[in-house]
Amino acid sequence: GIRHIPECTGGGVSAPAIDREYPSMGVPRPFDREKLVIAVLISEATLSEGGFRERLLARLQQAFGPTDYLSETLPFSFTHYYDQELGAPLSRLFVAFRTLVDPQTLARLKIQTNAIEDEFRAATPGAGGGRRVNLDPGLLSSSRFVLASTKDGSHRIPLAEGIFAEITLQYRRPCFHPVPWTYPDYRSEEVREVLLQIRNLLKAPRTDSPKRRLPGRKRRAPPPNGPRPG
Repeated sequence: GIRHIPECTGGGVSAPAIDREYPSMGVPRPFDREKLVIAVLISEATLSEGGFRERLLARLQQAFGPTDYLSETLPFSFTHYYDQELGAPLSRLFVAFRTLVDPQTLARLKIQTNAIEDEFRAATPGAGGGRRVNLDPGLLSSSRFVLASTKDGSHRIPLAEGIFAEITLQYRRPCFHPVPWTYPDYRSEEVREVLLQIRNLLKAPRTDSPKRRLPGRKRRAPPPNGPRPG
């Protein structure tokens, strides 16, 4: 279910404090891997077609590996922009994948999801060109959620092959916070709670792969009386 977090109901947030002390020159290191999250936008009629949901999820798992999170279906009424193309009323659900990905691959992931959209186009194209599902891939880290887009803007960074990156939400305890350009649906408590649940999966200890430690950092010894409770 969706929890309501009092500290997270506001639409705006103050700027984070910035540490301006730089004891030494920064050294480039490999990026930490992040969690792939795909937002699925689809009409209720298409979603209710026999086998469509299962075929779509199976195709996504074929492309990106096993899933470890599937949200409940959320009603989507923030805009009518997609109604003619996809049909109405619309629903949205979020799928997260167990295998973490290199954030440098975000552009390629967007191109892959565009190709999967084409695979599921209607046999008889309508006014919207036959597209039946909208797939928006994003990368979730412990500090942010980044969406990929084919649309340029002053707040978007060019990646590769016509794909841009946009920081959509920033995490500051105890939740994700919107930024000025965040879409209304990603400002909603329901969506931010879904992403918080996925972040909890990211932060949970993984038994299948050791946590990568940066070179040169020593593990701190526990206090004399044992580790402090978290």
